[in-house]
Amino acid sequence: MKSIHVIGAGIAGHEGFTPQALELINQSELLFGAERLLALFPDYSGEQFTIDDQNLGNMVSQLEDCSGRAVVLASGDPLFFGVGRYLLRNLPEELIEFLPNVTSVQYAFAKIREPWDDAIFVSVHGRALKDVVDRIVANDKAAVLTDEINTPGMIGRELLSRRRGGYKAYLCENLGTEEEKIRVTDVKGLLELEAAALNVLLLIKQYEDDAHQYVPTLGIPDDEFVSIKKLITKEEVRVVTLAKLKLRHDMCLWDIGAGSGSICIEADHLLPNGRIFAIERNEESCQFIRQNLEKFNTRNVALIEGGAPDCLEELPDPDRVFIGGSGGRLWDILHEVDQRLATGGRIVLNAITLDTLTAANEYFGNAGYQVEVVTVNIARTRPHSNYKMFEAYDPVYILTAVKE
Repeated sequence: MKSIHVIGAGIAGHEGFTPQALELINQSELLFGAERLLALFPDYSGEQFTIDDQNLGNMVSQLEDCSGRAVVLASGDPLFFGVGRYLLRNLPEELIEFLPNVTSVQYAFAKIREPWDDAIFVSVHGRALKDVVDRIVANDKAAVLTDEINTPGMIGRELLSRRRGGYKAYLCENLGTEEEKIRVTDVKGLLELEAAALNVLLLIKQYEDDAHQYVPTLGIPDDEFVSIKKLITKEEVRVVTLAKLKLRHDMCLWDIGAGSGSICIEADHLLPNGRIFAIERNEESCQFIRQNLEKFNTRNVALIEGGAPDCLEELPDPDRVFIGGSGGRLWDILHEVDQRLATGGRIVLNAITLDTLTAANEYFGNAGYQVEVVTVNIARTRPHSNYKMFEAYDPVYILTAVKE
């Protein structure tokens, strides 16, 4: 009877396999695995096949043709950055059974006596260094599976370039072998260490680099942001806008016409597990956004330089969209957003002219959205004045559209 068992090898080598796993291996006719894992079974009576990243397709073909019992050996948990994902994509899942073991990450956290249920896990394989570090800086505890290109030293250098050097670093090498070594350092120290090929990098935040930290509260004063004069969503309008967006912790937010990035920066505190894309076509504004993102130590904001809707295609589908500027292409933008936004998604648009408000309201009416419009009038007392006189700002129309 045909069966495919994907069995995880423990850190300790042969003795890390359970009796059930050893029985399945002994009863199998085909055994696939990396060379170091196959070496654990020198007396195996069936056929052995060495696998690596280059011949996974050949393994799948042989598993499809096999009518008997096959075993695929993997490291730790096959479904944790392992071969399990590839097999599930290419073979009927009902044919596959998994027997996980202790992962190198679990073992590493155990060795340094640190709970790992609040950590995030990142593999650098096939990913850009920027994306890897984006994930790290968005969290206080990270486990990173590095490779020969994105080494611990490269990760440390990128962290320092972002002024995110406040992590304690554990470089865990050759775990479970006679060469096992765990070196404790800081981010700067990673630049001076040559890491073994088999390593797990654990990063645990100890402090923020920047001495001028901002408390994550709504309503950052306008003058804290670097911006083109008057091209900033005013503090009070910003707070109402964020309330209308109804953000949840893990949502994806598009900020179209980001201006100074003020909406993104405040939303960053409300989306600790989310993704935020600041979309801006003006080169000077993009420079200001970069400065503001660095100043406020944002974790989840990515700057997208370009005009909407042309630059939206490669972004993940949004849960929420804020439109602060459209560059004269409002309907094109709304059409693209409508194609990508799921039912129940929200669009919040700030308009200062009746023309923009009317055009947006007309589009949403035709598209079947539930629409609400709030007018915000702000008047502030003038600073540095002997008299408590109010200075009025232009009214802002905040339109909220919910897709039904």
